Amino acid sequence: MTAFKDGARAIPDCLGPHSEISAPRFEVPDGAWDTHFHILGPQQQFPYASDRKYTPPDASIAGYRRLQRALGLRAGMVVHANTHGFDNSVDLDAVAQLGRDAFFAVARVDHSICVEQLARWNDQGVRGIRFAFNPNHGGGLDKALFEKVAGLIRPYAWFMELHMAADDLVNLKPWLSSLNIRLVIDHIGRVDVSLGTEQAPFQALIDLVKTADVWVKLSGADRISRLGAPYTDVVPFAKMLMEIAPDRMLWGSDWPHTGYFDAARMPDDGVLLNLLMEYAPSEALRRMILVDNPRRLAGLT
Repeated sequence: MTAFKDGARAIPDCLGPHSEISAPRFEVPDGAWDTHFHILGPQQQFPYASDRKYTPPDASIAGYRRLQRALGLRAGMVVHANTHGFDNSVDLDAVAQLGRDAFFAVARVDHSICVEQLARWNDQGVRGIRFAFNPNHGGGLDKALFEKVAGLIRPYAWFMELHMAADDLVNLKPWLSSLNIRLVIDHIGRVDVSLGTEQAPFQALIDLVKTADVWVKLSGADRISRLGAPYTDVVPFAKMLMEIAPDRMLWGSDWPHTGYFDAARMPDDGVLLNLLMEYAPSEALRRMILVDNPRRLAGLT
């Protein structure tokens, strides 16, 4: 691993995704979505933020299109990565290049957000706002900003996306339950699967899904598994969520899998997609996750 100096601070380089992608072991439905991927750089055009935790290699639109072809994906949501700070231009550019008829963006904001900017973004394909305050990203949740944004986006019927540590599911559950806004939880809430399905964070997630307009991304199995590929220890958690609200479950690749420094841990995107055979054993359920649910989330149906 290499590192370089940005000012006085050393920022480590992380790895890019595997070039080899396993083929799907099931028939991917026509119009399948990837609701969670990132486009990074090119850094000459879209510079990284100086306060980033690590420096990933560029993850280009051409690279993502290779993933699409390999997995049979046709639509999706590019999710803003904290690597780019509060500059969402990389995501808007990706939507324009990939096609605004099938691709949408999830943006990141600060207190400068205003009604006029939201109106522009809505026309450019933004459909959600992400608050990423998992410790790996640094920072905490700014509740005042969250509540401000929740009010501003309500006329557009956008969603709020949360990437947080598992313990925050417990700490924030009463507040999240009180919000009259659609919420999307990243990566199965980042729960520690070694603690079992009865653990407090996962039960808090279950309660939220049961009682509020909460959607869950069945993504990031590689990040929460303790056994590694093929991530069988994640399956009971995803299946339990599927039993409760199959119409609010989503799938995302999390490509290009930033933050990995050990090549042995870098996931095969085909293996991640094939987990849906365990999470959703029927063709109808897989179509719900890959096509029907994301279309509703994006306001297309």
